[in-house]
Amino acid sequence: MFSELLEVGMVLSFGIAWPASIMKSLRTRTSRGKSLQFLLIVFFGYACGIGSKLVSDNLNYVVIFYIVNFVMVGFDTVLYFRNQKLDRLAETRTQASPAKDSA
Repeated sequence: MFSELLEVGMVLSFGIAWPASIMKSLRTRTSRGKSLQFLLIVFFGYACGIGSKLVSDNLNYVVIFYIVNFVMVGFDTVLYFRNQKLDRLAETRTQASPAKDSA
């Protein structure tokens, strides 16, 4: 039981950062400062944690925390791709608009 509480503590401590990351992605509407590689590695890690719980004889409530974090990382990854598209559109608009002379 104590090991489960420690595991919950670990997963919760990692999970606390994801809502802030998601809010930043929504607010800034840019992928700058985000690493797709990092997101995918963490996503894979949570998938492995879920898989571990499913194949073990130790399926318990902790898997819920893994699933919640998995969903949040997945959502942040989707926002990364949306924001990449917005970044490209903004770059295209910047290149298409003529530079104004300040003279």
